[in-house]
Amino acid sequence: MQIQIGKYSFICQMKSVASLPDYKGSTIRGGLGQALKQLVCTLSQMACAECLLNKRCIYALFFESDHYFMDKKDARFPVQPSPYVIEPPLENKQHYQPGDFIEFHLMLFGEANAHLPYIIYAIDQMGDVGLGKKINGSRGLFYLHTVKQNNQVIFSHQDRKIQSIPPDIFSIETFASDINASQINVTFETPLRFKFNNRLNTQLPFHILVRAMIRRLTSLFNCYAEGEPRLNYKQLIEDAHKVSITHENLYWFDWNRYSSRQSQTMTFGGIKGDISYSGDLTPYLPFLTFCETVHVGKQTSFGLGKLSIKNV
Repeated sequence: MQIQIGKYSFICQMKSVASLPDYKGSTIRGGLGQALKQLVCTLSQMACAECLLNKRCIYALFFESDHYFMDKKDARFPVQPSPYVIEPPLENKQHYQPGDFIEFHLMLFGEANAHLPYIIYAIDQMGDVGLGKKINGSRGLFYLHTVKQNNQVIFSHQDRKIQSIPPDIFSIETFASDINASQINVTFETPLRFKFNNRLNTQLPFHILVRAMIRRLTSLFNCYAEGEPRLNYKQLIEDAHKVSITHENLYWFDWNRYSSRQSQTMTFGGIKGDISYSGDLTPYLPFLTFCETVHVGKQTSFGLGKLSIKNV
């Protein structure tokens, strides 16, 4: 089983002063959602759940995936995974001046890659609306300077043409390794949110991380590929109980975002820090490296659940 994953870098240059939050994932996602809906929605006064076009709508695919995939829902996944991940810059810079650059990455899965031109145009239009808090009645304006794919420029502000390059194709075997790993360290660079026994958790024994990674893998492959890889998931989870924690430096981090849809500030807490595991970790390296690419847990579309791994 294979899945298309396209990773794109968006380099924007500010045209006016801007005040952005230290974590910019939600701000970028909100701006993209508004711009994309304005661009493609033909029945803007109708809720997506009631719209006759929701199974063919690009906006529904990106921001109302439960309605888009209504006919192929899997009972194991009550919420369908978004077809993208935004990776905002992890700098704490909040104030930008005209001429400053800001770069973020966007990963697209499966069929979402075919809609890249709409995403590029929507982000280009975002620049005329602006991002962040209003300063003197205006948000931070910018123009889309460059878009890159695999370090190759596929769009620039100068020529305003999009070069089409096929996205990369991955299978779970792509992430396999010949390394016999017995000790690894996992660092969560953005908050990890997950539920175990229907509760948000702060403890992370290895079997819980494995469950989250399997959930991420199977949901993405079911929605955006031809089905999940045929693996013995039950045995993988059972064996994960034998892996022990040798070092733990995890802490709870509360991240606040403002939801324009719900007109309120919302708190999304999660785990940050690092943790080390010891045991027979080789069978789990494909899952770890896959999730290192696509993130893991809840709210990955905002950029949460970004992890990095290294051998100890």
